Amino acid sequence: MTTRVYLVRHGATVLSAEDRFAGETDVPLSDAGREQVRRLSARLAEDGIAAFYASPMGRTIETARILAHPHAKEITPVSGMREISHGRWEGKTRAEVERLYPEEYQRWEADPFSFAPEGGESGLSVTARALPALLSIVADHPNEHVLIASHKATIRLLISSLLGFDARNYRDRLDQSPASLNILDFKDPSKARLTLFNDTSHYMADLSLPSEPLGRLSKWWDRKS
Repeated sequence: MTTRVYLVRHGATVLSAEDRFAGETDVPLSDAGREQVRRLSARLAEDGIAAFYASPMGRTIETARILAHPHAKEITPVSGMREISHGRWEGKTRAEVERLYPEEYQRWEADPFSFAPEGGESGLSVTARALPALLSIVADHPNEHVLIASHKATIRLLISSLLGFDARNYRDRLDQSPASLNILDFKDPSKARLTLFNDTSHYMADLSLPSEPLGRLSKWWDRKS
């Protein structure tokens, strides 16, 4: 058995450039985000993708519909693939959160896998719902290609878990650009290989290198040298 999973982050949204926490906030794709996804759709149009799944949030459902259109497939929503909830931080910028909830923010910066802001989810909680959902899809599609549209934190947490990374550092060590393509190949539901990671060559002007990460909601990365 070999199952190939195209794990796609949704396209850019109207809040993507604002450095805001918008995990469970249901914001739509921006025009730029739709164009990013259309280019990925053209890239995957000839691939034999058997099924399309998505987080039930609007931005992921729209992403999946654009990608599924050339294949004439329906979208199956999967609640476990939704984005991490930031609780009372939702809709606020990083600077606002740091000012309003300094102690909470410091704990989250140190360990976003184990700690969650008030009313939100930890990375551990997201992994506990997203990983079984992913492996169930894999088990249902032996020797097929499937596509799942999900979110930045959820994808990074899944990849950390499948590859055995220390997930406490997922925000600092892994990135996910809008409409990026990741490919996971499964020999069986317990054995995965990361074949492609955070690829945006379908919409990058310079196909040789990805853009440098800027303003990724990671204070460690943004710290001045």
